[in-house]
Amino acid sequence: MMLMNTIKRSFFIRAARHDVWNALVDPKILAAWGAGPARMSARKGAKFSLWGGDIFGKNVEVVKEKKLVQEWSAKAWEKPSKATFVFKLEKLGTKIELTQTGVPKQEYVSYRDGWQDSYFEPLKSYLEERGGDPGFEHHQGG
Repeated sequence: MMLMNTIKRSFFIRAARHDVWNALVDPKILAAWGAGPARMSARKGAKFSLWGGDIFGKNVEVVKEKKLVQEWSAKAWEKPSKATFVFKLEKLGTKIELTQTGVPKQEYVSYRDGWQDSYFEPLKSYLEERGGDPGFEHHQGG
């Protein structure tokens, strides 16, 4: 039996919540920021794969622009982990809180660091370099 660990991370991106959401569920945008080739959908129950199948799983819960829960697996894992992304609107952008449970102990450091180095940093760079006004959702006429 493998020992499992939990990863908790939080990331802030200076971009509108719908742009951050789309960057996690649209296969073309996933590929544009570096997680491709990707197969993804925003439908509950849909199967997905990232990095050409190195990571794969399915959507367990989908609450548009608020919460995405996925089974995450790698080829060598006995059973999938569960990754929960919670999207929070903040004054100048979007905060994503990630909790990944069921990570094999021997993979913990690799995945903990991988979320930052291979997932959120490239995602953040891609969205923030595109510019725009991330605070537009807060503007109250006048």
